[in-house]
Amino acid sequence: MKTLLIYVAIWPGMVLLAILNGAVREKTYGKHMGELAAHQLSTGIGALLFGLYIWGVTGIYRIASSGQALLVGVIWLAMTVLFEFLFGRFAMGHSWRRLLQDYNLLKGRIWPLLLAWILVAPSLFFLLRQ
Repeated sequence: MKTLLIYVAIWPGMVLLAILNGAVREKTYGKHMGELAAHQLSTGIGALLFGLYIWGVTGIYRIASSGQALLVGVIWLAMTVLFEFLFGRFAMGHSWRRLLQDYNLLKGRIWPLLLAWILVAPSLFFLLRQ
C-alpha cells in the first residue's frame, strides 16, 4: 500500500509535464501549424515525455509485481481523466462537448492513445526490467 501512495504522489509530475508541453505548443510550433496537427505533435511529444518520466520514476521506485504495475497504470489513468474533465470544465470553463472532442480518433484526435500509454507504460517498464 505504501508503494501505491508513492505512485499517487508521483502522478502530479505528469501533470506538470503536460502543462509545460502545452505551453511550448502554444508559444512555438502551434502558431505555425493547424490545430489538429499541433495537437497530434503535442500528444506525441507528451507520450515521449511521459515515457521518460515513467521509466525514471519506476527505476527509482521499483514496481513489485505485474499486478501492481497494472494497478499503477489504472490509478494514473483514472487520475488523468478525472483531472482533465474537472480542470477542463471547472477551471477552464470548457463545455462537456469540447472536452469529449479529444476522444474522437476518427477525427484524428489521438489523446486516447496517450491515455492508453499511461495505462500500459508501468506494466511494460516492469516487464523490461525483469
